[in-house]
Amino acid sequence: MTADLAFLADCRTRLAFDLVSNTWNPVVIWALKDGPGRPGELRARIGGISQKVLTQTLRRLEFNGLVTRQAHGGSPPRVEYELTCLGRTLLAPIQAFGAWAHDHGDEVMEAQDRYTREA
Repeated sequence: MTADLAFLADCRTRLAFDLVSNTWNPVVIWALKDGPGRPGELRARIGGISQKVLTQTLRRLEFNGLVTRQAHGGSPPRVEYELTCLGRTLLAPIQAFGAWAHDHGDEVMEAQDRYTREA
């Protein structure tokens, strides 16, 4: 066993991968890139996400310091979510990963098809 175990459960690299490996985390972060949003607005921007999953994702992002939740009084009460400075630091990596997916998505799907045919 070596002293340089890069992917231990508590290492920072693995933490970063965990943050973006959840399907909805980067999607919600990207949906907030232009400013604060209410849950209904976010669902409209994202498409295909249930209210329950959106709520869970926003709570997870808030827990990790990537978004803030601002409750506004009134009737009915209004809640908005916004990226923190820390959350904004993930925009460039998410954009880069999206560009990679755009450039290489066909290759990945072809590999999946080839694997399925050969299996």
